Formats: sequence, structure tokens, C-alpha cells
Amino acid sequence: MFDFLDGYDVLGAFWKTIQLTFFSAVGSLIWGTLLAAMRVGPVPIMRWFGTFYVNTVRNIPLSVIIVFTSLGLAQVFGVTLGAEEATSSQFFRLSVLGLTAYTAAFVCEAVRSGINTVPVGQAEAARALGLNFTQVLTLIVLPQAFRSVIGPLANVLIALTKNTTVAAAIGVAEAALLMKEMIENEAQTVLIGLVFAFGFVVLTLPMGLFLNWLAKRVAVKR
Repeated sequence: MFDFLDGYDVLGAFWKTIQLTFFSAVGSLIWGTLLAAMRVGPVPIMRWFGTFYVNTVRNIPLSVIIVFTSLGLAQVFGVTLGAEEATSSQFFRLSVLGLTAYTAAFVCEAVRSGINTVPVGQAEAARALGLNFTQVLTLIVLPQAFRSVIGPLANVLIALTKNTTVAAAIGVAEAALLMKEMIENEAQTVLIGLVFAFGFVVLTLPMGLFLNWLAKRVAVKR
């Protein structure tokens, strides 16, 4: 029944999807947190930059951003991210860059909503003790904010996992590109679709269940 899978590296394609998700998730969590810090920071130009970045990037289709990283950064400006030796590695890294830039805007808004749940009095008390803005943010506010937004961040990470399929547009050999190749070469279109749909459910369902459980475990009781 599943003989059509012979000759195709389905597990390898999903492994590439997992790698795209992991590296993009790490990058977007770091960049998104920095953007959130800018949006609540005391320097007007940083607040303006954070607001401008989020409102601009989240309104651009991800496919446009991914194609720009390939056609714009790589072919026009010669950006290779240290991967000159192999085109596949170059496109993989550029895909991670595009996914990170896009997802960070949503991470920023999730983290900022968590920051807003922290009582203002705590920040004022910390400043009264002599802590500066960075210390208040990293020691007092962000630890509580992250505990409040694990649920929304889980939704962002699940969306990121599914968004990795857009990397197929520039030839990254992840699951969606292999599915497209198999549909072109095999007659089992429905079964191919079911196999890849099941693969994405296997990737995202445990992640969602674990993060929802974690959110309940570490939720801040107010």
C-alpha cells in the first residue's frame, strides 16, 4: 500500500523540517525578545524601530520574505551567511534567516503582552532599589512575562513549524518540497497527502500538548 514511498527519503525531508524549525525558533525567540525590550524601552528611537519592524514585517507575506532572502540577499547582494561551499546549505541558512525575521515579529507581540501582565509596582519597586532598566527587565519583568505567555508562544512555534514549508519555494529539501516531487512522480496523490499531513501532526501535536502542560505548571498566580 505504501510501496510508493520506496526510493524517497521521507524521514530525511522531515529531519530538514525539524532543523529549520529548531534554528528559526531559537533565532526568533532571541530577536523577538530584543524587539519586545525595544518596544517597552525608555529610548524613543528604539520604541519607534520596534514598532515599525513589527508592523511592517508581520504584514508582509512570508513567501515574499523567503524569496527576497534568495533573490535579494543572495543573488543581488551576494549574502551567503558563510555557506559558499554548497548552494543547498546557503539556501537553508537564508531560509532560517527569513523565518526568523518573520516569526520574531509575532514572538515580540507575545512577549510584550506578557510584559503588560507584570504589575507596574514591581518595576517601580525595583527602580527604587537602584536597578537600571536592563536589570529590571531581565531580572524582574521578563521571567514573569515568559511564564505568562508560554501558551501564545506555543501557537507561534506550531505556526513556525508549518511555515517551514514555504522554504520549498527556494529549493530547500524539506517535507513540502519532497511531497511536491512525489505528487509529480507518483499516482498515489491522496496517500502522499495523508502521509505528510500525519508527519506534521506528529511534529506539532506533542509540542502543543507539552507547552500547554508547561504553561499550566508555571503559570503566575495573581
